[in-house]
Amino acid sequence: MPEVSEELDAVLRARGLRATPQRRFVLDALERLGHATPDRVWEQVQAVAPSLSPSTVYRTLELLEELGVVAHTHLGHGAPSYHLATHADHIHLVCRRCGDVQTADVRRAQQLADEVAARYGFVTDVGHLSLDGVCASCAATADGATGARAAGTKPAS
Repeated sequence: MPEVSEELDAVLRARGLRATPQRRFVLDALERLGHATPDRVWEQVQAVAPSLSPSTVYRTLELLEELGVVAHTHLGHGAPSYHLATHADHIHLVCRRCGDVQTADVRRAQQLADEVAARYGFVTDVGHLSLDGVCASCAATADGATGARAAGTKPAS
């Protein structure tokens, strides 16, 4: 975490802003969680700063994104999911059953993006790609196998 804190300090100083405890709490929570909605970040922050309001978390995430420290993506119809911007672009693998978000190397999607660009002239932002389905854990359960078939995927073997 020291690298992220140092980066935050440098970015904030360059903009004439301070690295407040609230900003650090939000950044620390996001690093622990990996991918999280603002509400999930707020829940994590409550353990160390119970007086911090949800609106402060939302404003802090917006500021950190504006500064390039965090990034967000939309994983479905709910709230945006935030992650550290230092994480390389990646594909988000979103489980429809448990909500778990895993990541996969974005290079796996590059061939498809290249084909789409060649055929349609459409340049794809694969850094914000998300795939919905059923995670291995959920697919291993009887209900998960049913859900996996409904989602059009094969259950895990």
